Amino acid sequence: MRVVLAQPRGFCAGVVRAIDIVDKALEKFGRPVYVRHEIVHNRHVVDGLKAKGAIFVEELSEVPEGAITVFSAHGVARSVVDEAKTRNLPVLDATCPLVSKVHAQGKYYVTRGRTLILIGHAGHPEVEGTMGRVPGPVHLVGAESEVATLDLPADTPLAYVTQTTLSVDDTKTIISALKARFTDVVGPDTADICYATQHRQSAVRDLCRVADVILVVGAKNSSNSSRLREIGIEEGLPSYLIADGSELDPSWLQGVETVGLTAGASAPEELVLGVIEALRRLGDVEVVEMDGIREDIEFRLPAALRSASDRWGGRPNGGSRRA
Repeated sequence: MRVVLAQPRGFCAGVVRAIDIVDKALEKFGRPVYVRHEIVHNRHVVDGLKAKGAIFVEELSEVPEGAITVFSAHGVARSVVDEAKTRNLPVLDATCPLVSKVHAQGKYYVTRGRTLILIGHAGHPEVEGTMGRVPGPVHLVGAESEVATLDLPADTPLAYVTQTTLSVDDTKTIISALKARFTDVVGPDTADICYATQHRQSAVRDLCRVADVILVVGAKNSSNSSRLREIGIEEGLPSYLIADGSELDPSWLQGVETVGLTAGASAPEELVLGVIEALRRLGDVEVVEMDGIREDIEFRLPAALRSASDRWGGRPNGGSRRA
């Protein structure tokens, strides 16, 4: 059996930064460190950080007074930031800088009198965080069909922003529908779409040209991982989302000569290697990597973790902090 690895795959710079923030906070301040929501959507990553002393909570009310607190990569609403300040919690903000950019874009459009459309999935923590950052009403649109249900006059000045785990391909039909129905629509350049999402989706489409089946390593609650599996199905291939090698079903591989293997942006490479080992237990395996984009982007850590001493006496300040 031949296993072809997508390039790129797995961790993006925002995920690396978020995990590093928790790791370095534990090193610098000691355990425990409290993390609001899963730092990224991957059980293996979360369990690994728990073993080091991270405690994951859903609400700040679960965080003891004065405890080091980390906001997840998905971002949080302004109300969460304000609550942390009110309680004087020392905060490290692990929000992906590309998510923070969406927050800034949304604020920019609203302060200039435009009605904001957020293209994204209801209930996703990034969407909830973005809607809670914009100082005005936000209309959430998750599908092209929902554009027709917007209760807005056709000449309403509109602007749109998108959830970062959606690619240009995911959003183009919704954007086209907005422009077809409304006369004044603006939005960010496609270059502002999350590079990691676009790269991983494009790599899966390339993978589908050479594979008989697609395996995506990632968590079920990971939006970007689920989308990679959906792309495989759209391309006409059997495609499966698995958390690790233990979930591999040998029946998927009957008559298969080439397996396409990729991983969502929150899945570590060790899980990909685990899937390869699971495949090797079924027979001889040749592993090759596709040509593709090599990502070298790095995001800076918060100032409180970049130096041995900082202006808060070795502790992050009570508000969110960005490099």
